[in-house]
Amino acid sequence: MVDPARKKPDDVLKKFADEVGRKESRKIKGRREKKYKTVWFGMGMSGIIGWSITIPTLLGIAAGIWIDKKWPSPVSWTLTLLSVGIVVGCLNAWYWMKSAGKND
Repeated sequence: MVDPARKKPDDVLKKFADEVGRKESRKIKGRREKKYKTVWFGMGMSGIIGWSITIPTLLGIAAGIWIDKKWPSPVSWTLTLLSVGIVVGCLNAWYWMKSAGKND
């Protein structure tokens, strides 16, 4: 008596051929749509991320220096707003990375 749990060799080969076909079509599609795999995209993304952190940080420093000169106090507003600028910049960079990942 033949065990029904054992698959016929033809079924195994068909399943293997189907899986190879699916993987090959994904590979071909990936080669066709490689807009996110280019060097220019990587450089552009690193530029966006860099500036999204740098600009809020520099704005925080400038505002802190202005406040420290205008209203002297024991609290260093330059350091405080520098920290706030870095946090805002990192959140901004996280947003850009997350939105770039959604386009895949």
